[in-house]
This record gives sequence, structure tokens and C-alpha cells, in this order.
Amino acid sequence: MTATTLARSAYAAAAAPVGTPRSHEYTAFERITAALARALAPDTPLPQRAAALHDNRRLWTTLATDLATEGNGLPQPLRAGLFYLAEFSLEQSRAALRDPAALAALVDVNRAVMRGLDGMAGTS
Repeated sequence: MTATTLARSAYAAAAAPVGTPRSHEYTAFERITAALARALAPDTPLPQRAAALHDNRRLWTTLATDLATEGNGLPQPLRAGLFYLAEFSLEQSRAALRDPAALAALVDVNRAVMRGLDGMAGTS
């Protein structure tokens, strides 16, 4: 084998995606939920709380967009339930800018979704 062939085969393995789409969703929820939980502290500066809320809103907006697409493979009742949670999370995020106590509900919702994603890990 030449050096070029060795390099190509070594980098090809690294370029392959690691994990499933569901595991990537879980990781995104995990990261954002941790930031929301840190923002629950009473001395959290508003910019840090706003950044955590912004990331949460982006996550839920992305999820709602995917849920609304024709090609989404989730069962309709699950899609509807998750879409409702997206609407709730977006509204609660607005409330949490004014009242940090509203963050607790967002953390609870995200953790519930994480439990669902974790429980479905073997399904795809």
C-alpha cells in the first residue's frame, strides 16, 4: 500500500458518521437542557439565560419544522404530541426571559423527551 492509500483509508473511517439521528437528537437535547438547568441558578446573568433560551428555541423550532414535513416517519399521534410540546416550549421560553422560574418547566419537558429518545435507542 502506498502512503496515499493508507491516508485515504484512515480518513475515510473518520469521515463516517458516528451514531444515529436519534443519538444526535439526544445529544442536542442533553447539551441544551444542561445549559437551561445552569440558567436556573438565581444569580445567572440575563445574557447567559437568554443564550440558553435561544438555543432551546432553535432546537424546538427545528424539531417542529421536521415534524410538519410530509416525509416525517413518526406516527401521527406522536408527531402531534411533540408539535404541541414545541409550541409549549417556544411560549415558555418567552416567559422565561421575564421570569427565570419558568425555566424549570422547559428543563422538565426536555428531560422527558430525552427519556423518550433514550428508550427508543434500539429502534433506529
